[in-house]
Amino acid sequence: MDYDLPERIFADPVWHALQTTHRRFAVSLGEARRYPADVAPFAAVSSPTAAAFNQLCSLMTLGESIWIFGQGHPNVPGLFVEQRVECFQMVLPETTGLPVSNNEVRKLPNESAPDMVELTGLAFPGFFRNKTCQMGSYYGVRQDGKLIAMGGERMMIDKYVEISAVCTHPGHRGKGYGASIIGQLARDHRCDGLVSWLHVNCENRNAIELYLRLGFEVVRKIAVSRFSRKI
Repeated sequence: MDYDLPERIFADPVWHALQTTHRRFAVSLGEARRYPADVAPFAAVSSPTAAAFNQLCSLMTLGESIWIFGQGHPNVPGLFVEQRVECFQMVLPETTGLPVSNNEVRKLPNESAPDMVELTGLAFPGFFRNKTCQMGSYYGVRQDGKLIAMGGERMMIDKYVEISAVCTHPGHRGKGYGASIIGQLARDHRCDGLVSWLHVNCENRNAIELYLRLGFEVVRKIAVSRFSRKI
Protein backbone atom coordinates (compact mmCIF):
# COMPACT_ATOMS: atom_id res chain seq x y z
CA MET A 1 0.00 0.00 0.00
CA ASP A 2 1.27 3.47 -0.91
CA TYR A 3 1.35 5.56 2.25
CA ASP A 4 2.21 8.87 0.62
CA LEU A 5 -0.44 11.60 0.70
CA PRO A 6 -1.23 12.44 -2.96
CA GLU A 7 -0.42 16.10 -3.63
CA ARG A 8 -3.52 16.63 -5.78
CA ILE A 9 -5.86 15.44 -3.03
CA PHE A 10 -4.19 16.81 0.06
CA ALA A 11 -3.54 20.29 -1.30
CA ASP A 12 -7.23 20.75 -0.44
CA PRO A 13 -8.42 17.87 1.77
CA VAL A 14 -11.74 19.56 2.56
CA TRP A 15 -12.80 19.65 -1.09
CA HIS A 16 -11.90 16.01 -1.66
CA ALA A 17 -13.46 14.80 1.59
CA LEU A 18 -16.75 16.50 0.66
CA GLN A 19 -16.54 14.99 -2.82
CA THR A 20 -15.90 11.44 -1.56
CA THR A 21 -16.41 9.80 1.85
CA HIS A 22 -17.99 12.87 3.47
CA ARG A 23 -20.19 13.89 0.56
CA ARG A 24 -23.24 13.36 2.81
CA PHE A 25 -22.16 16.45 4.77
CA ALA A 26 -21.60 18.72 1.77
CA VAL A 27 -23.48 22.01 1.65
CA SER A 28 -22.94 23.20 -1.92
CA LEU A 29 -23.44 26.19 -4.17
CA GLY A 30 -21.79 26.18 -7.59
CA GLU A 31 -18.04 25.81 -7.07
CA ALA A 32 -18.21 26.10 -3.26
CA ARG A 33 -18.53 23.34 -0.67
CA ARG A 34 -18.62 23.47 3.11
CA TYR A 35 -19.39 21.34 6.14
CA PRO A 36 -22.52 22.35 8.07
CA ALA A 37 -21.69 24.88 10.80
CA ASP A 38 -22.56 22.41 13.57
CA VAL A 39 -20.23 19.76 12.07
CA ALA A 40 -16.96 21.56 11.24
CA PRO A 41 -15.71 25.07 10.38
CA PHE A 42 -14.17 24.07 7.04
CA ALA A 43 -14.95 24.95 3.43
CA ALA A 44 -13.40 24.69 -0.03
CA VAL A 45 -13.79 25.83 -3.62
CA SER A 46 -13.05 23.96 -6.83
CA SER A 47 -10.69 26.77 -7.90
CA PRO A 48 -9.72 30.04 -6.16
CA THR A 49 -11.76 32.39 -8.34
CA ALA A 50 -13.78 35.42 -7.29
CA ALA A 51 -16.96 33.70 -8.50
CA ALA A 52 -16.29 30.64 -6.32
CA PHE A 53 -15.54 32.77 -3.25
CA ASN A 54 -18.71 34.79 -3.82
CA GLN A 55 -20.64 31.51 -3.82
CA LEU A 56 -18.87 30.48 -0.62
CA CYS A 57 -19.79 33.81 0.95
CA SER A 58 -23.43 33.04 0.17
CA LEU A 59 -23.11 29.78 2.12
CA MET A 60 -21.98 31.65 5.26
CA THR A 61 -24.00 33.61 7.78
CA LEU A 62 -23.12 37.17 8.73
CA GLY A 63 -20.31 37.16 11.30
CA GLU A 64 -19.42 33.51 10.68
CA SER A 65 -15.80 32.36 10.30
CA ILE A 66 -14.63 29.40 8.27
CA TRP A 67 -11.23 27.83 7.46
CA ILE A 68 -9.95 27.21 3.93
CA PHE A 69 -6.78 25.38 2.85
CA GLY A 70 -4.35 26.78 0.31
CA GLN A 71 -3.05 30.18 -0.71
CA GLY A 72 -3.70 32.81 -3.38
CA HIS A 73 -7.27 33.65 -2.42
CA PRO A 74 -8.94 36.53 -4.31
CA ASN A 75 -10.33 39.64 -2.64
CA VAL A 76 -14.11 39.33 -2.39
CA PRO A 77 -16.43 41.97 -0.88
CA GLY A 78 -17.69 40.76 2.47
CA LEU A 79 -14.98 38.13 3.08
CA PHE A 80 -11.94 39.03 5.15
CA VAL A 81 -8.91 36.96 6.15
CA GLU A 82 -8.75 37.05 9.95
CA GLN A 83 -5.93 34.57 10.52
CA ARG A 84 -3.49 32.42 8.59
CA VAL A 85 -1.50 29.53 10.01
CA GLU A 86 0.79 26.86 8.63
CA CYS A 87 0.34 23.19 9.43
CA PHE A 88 2.28 20.02 8.82
CA GLN A 89 0.46 17.13 7.19
CA MET A 90 1.77 13.91 8.75
CA VAL A 91 1.17 10.27 7.86
CA LEU A 92 1.72 7.00 9.74
CA PRO A 93 3.70 4.55 7.56
CA GLU A 94 2.51 0.98 7.21
CA THR A 95 5.64 -0.45 8.83
CA THR A 96 5.44 1.67 12.00
CA GLY A 97 4.72 -0.19 15.23
CA LEU A 98 1.69 1.01 17.17
CA PRO A 99 1.57 2.04 20.85
CA VAL A 100 -0.35 -0.18 23.20
CA SER A 101 -3.73 1.29 24.05
CA ASN A 102 -4.53 1.96 27.71
CA ASN A 103 -7.41 -0.22 28.88
CA GLU A 104 -9.14 2.95 30.10
CA VAL A 105 -9.73 4.04 26.49
CA ARG A 106 -13.37 3.62 25.49
CA LYS A 107 -15.36 4.44 22.38
CA LEU A 108 -17.44 7.59 22.85
CA PRO A 109 -21.08 7.61 21.73
CA ASN A 110 -22.57 10.64 19.99
CA GLU A 111 -24.43 11.39 23.22
CA SER A 112 -21.05 12.42 24.68
CA ALA A 113 -20.87 15.38 22.27
CA PRO A 114 -21.36 18.07 24.99
CA ASP A 115 -18.45 16.60 26.97
CA MET A 116 -16.28 16.49 23.84
CA VAL A 117 -17.06 20.12 22.96
CA GLU A 118 -16.21 21.16 26.52
CA LEU A 119 -12.88 19.32 26.58
CA THR A 120 -11.71 20.39 23.11
CA GLY A 121 -12.65 23.96 23.99
CA LEU A 122 -9.69 23.99 26.37
CA ALA A 123 -7.24 23.08 23.60
CA PHE A 124 -8.62 24.52 20.36
CA PRO A 125 -11.79 26.56 20.95
CA GLY A 126 -14.33 26.66 18.13
CA PHE A 127 -13.08 23.75 16.04
CA PHE A 128 -15.12 20.96 17.61
CA ARG A 129 -18.87 21.44 17.18
CA ASN A 130 -22.02 19.70 18.45
CA LYS A 131 -22.04 17.26 15.51
CA THR A 132 -18.33 16.94 14.80
CA CYS A 133 -18.45 13.51 16.41
CA GLN A 134 -20.60 12.33 13.49
CA MET A 135 -17.62 12.66 11.15
CA GLY A 136 -16.10 9.41 12.45
CA SER A 137 -15.28 7.34 15.53
CA TYR A 138 -14.10 8.94 18.78
CA TYR A 139 -12.39 7.44 21.80
CA GLY A 140 -11.87 8.87 25.25
CA VAL A 141 -10.88 8.36 28.86
CA ARG A 142 -13.16 9.25 31.76
CA GLN A 143 -12.26 9.69 35.39
CA ASP A 144 -15.06 9.83 37.93
CA GLY A 145 -17.45 10.24 35.03
CA LYS A 146 -15.66 13.29 33.59
CA LEU A 147 -14.09 13.15 30.13
CA ILE A 148 -10.37 13.89 30.58
CA ALA A 149 -8.87 12.78 27.25
CA MET A 150 -10.15 12.14 23.74
CA GLY A 151 -9.37 11.89 20.04
CA GLY A 152 -11.06 10.69 16.89
CA GLU A 153 -11.56 10.87 13.15
CA ARG A 154 -12.27 14.02 11.16
CA MET A 155 -11.80 14.38 7.38
CA MET A 156 -12.06 11.16 5.37
CA ILE A 157 -10.95 10.80 1.75
CA ASP A 158 -11.48 7.22 0.60
CA LYS A 159 -8.76 5.17 2.34
CA TYR A 160 -7.20 8.20 4.07
CA VAL A 161 -8.66 8.96 7.51
CA GLU A 162 -7.55 12.00 9.51
CA ILE A 163 -6.89 11.68 13.24
CA SER A 164 -7.97 14.84 15.04
CA ALA A 165 -9.20 16.42 18.29
CA VAL A 166 -6.51 14.63 20.31
CA CYS A 167 -6.38 16.42 23.65
CA THR A 168 -6.08 15.83 27.38
CA HIS A 169 -7.35 17.96 30.23
CA PRO A 170 -4.47 20.06 31.64
CA GLY A 171 -4.80 18.37 35.02
CA HIS A 172 -4.25 14.90 33.55
CA ARG A 173 -1.45 15.34 31.03
CA GLY A 174 1.73 13.29 31.02
CA LYS A 175 -0.04 9.97 31.57
CA GLY A 176 0.06 8.71 27.98
CA TYR A 177 -3.64 9.08 27.27
CA GLY A 178 -3.09 10.84 23.94
CA ALA A 179 -0.69 8.17 22.70
CA SER A 180 -3.11 5.43 23.78
CA ILE A 181 -6.02 7.01 21.93
CA ILE A 182 -3.94 7.55 18.78
CA GLY A 183 -2.78 3.94 19.02
CA GLN A 184 -6.38 2.72 19.20
CA LEU A 185 -7.40 4.77 16.17
CA ALA A 186 -4.33 3.72 14.17
CA ARG A 187 -5.02 0.05 14.92
CA ASP A 188 -8.61 0.44 13.75
CA HIS A 189 -7.36 2.01 10.52
CA ARG A 190 -4.71 -0.59 9.86
CA CYS A 191 -7.18 -3.42 10.44
CA ASP A 192 -9.49 -1.87 7.85
CA GLY A 193 -6.73 -1.14 5.31
CA LEU A 194 -6.91 2.61 5.93
CA VAL A 195 -4.15 5.22 6.21
CA SER A 196 -3.86 7.37 9.36
CA TRP A 197 -2.86 10.99 8.79
CA LEU A 198 -3.25 14.31 10.60
CA HIS A 199 -2.71 18.04 10.64
CA VAL A 200 -0.72 19.84 13.31
CA ASN A 201 0.09 23.52 13.70
CA CYS A 202 3.76 24.07 12.85
CA GLU A 203 4.17 25.98 16.13
CA ASN A 204 2.80 23.18 18.31
CA ARG A 205 6.13 21.59 19.16
CA ASN A 206 4.78 19.33 21.92
CA ALA A 207 2.22 17.74 19.62
CA ILE A 208 4.71 17.40 16.76
CA GLU A 209 7.21 15.66 19.04
CA LEU A 210 4.48 13.25 20.24
CA TYR A 211 3.46 12.35 16.69
CA LEU A 212 7.08 11.85 15.65
CA ARG A 213 7.66 9.54 18.63
CA LEU A 214 4.61 7.52 17.57
CA GLY A 215 6.06 7.08 14.10
CA PHE A 216 4.24 9.73 12.07
CA GLU A 217 6.27 11.39 9.32
CA VAL A 218 5.97 14.93 7.99
CA VAL A 219 4.81 14.86 4.36
CA ARG A 220 4.37 18.57 3.61
CA LYS A 221 3.57 22.00 4.99
CA ILE A 222 0.24 23.56 4.10
CA ALA A 223 -1.41 26.92 4.79
CA VAL A 224 -4.92 27.33 6.15
CA SER A 225 -6.76 30.65 6.46
CA ARG A 226 -9.73 31.75 8.55
CA PHE A 227 -12.20 33.85 6.57
CA SER A 228 -14.99 35.84 8.17
CA ARG A 229 -18.11 37.19 6.51
CA LYS A 230 -18.61 40.82 7.49
CA ILE A 231 -21.41 41.92 5.13
